[in-house]
Amino acid sequence: MRRRGEDGTALIEVTWLAILLMVPLVYVVLAVYDVQRHAFAATAAARAAGRAFVLAPDVAQATAHAREAAAVALGDQRVDPGDVRVDIACEPAGDCLSPGSVVVVDVRTQVRLPLMPSVLGDGAPSIRVDAAHRVPYGTFREDRS
Repeated sequence: MRRRGEDGTALIEVTWLAILLMVPLVYVVLAVYDVQRHAFAATAAARAAGRAFVLAPDVAQATAHAREAAAVALGDQRVDPGDVRVDIACEPAGDCLSPGSVVVVDVRTQVRLPLMPSVLGDGAPSIRVDAAHRVPYGTFREDRS
């Protein structure tokens, strides 16, 4: 009677263990990378929008310039600007381009986790990413209003 040895079983066990550990690890790395990309894009968009707003000649053009600058910053990170909400407010309210005012830009987006089926629709798991940036207009600048 011939007995079966355990030769080669360690290779099989290590292979299965590597697969079971590597697949979730790779997924987590992909998800973290995607969230970090969106976070960096939101931060860059808020900063660019604030700077474009205070450099514009008037408030009407300032909003358009800020939204365009945010879209460019988002596009640099391959984030769809249509999925991102950009809010611009001024402190004190309604007095954006006057000396001493502060422009506040908030950028918000939802990052859908990668490789989730589209069947889930709006119920798909996602992570909210926010960025805010405050840009002072400057006390010693010419009043543009």
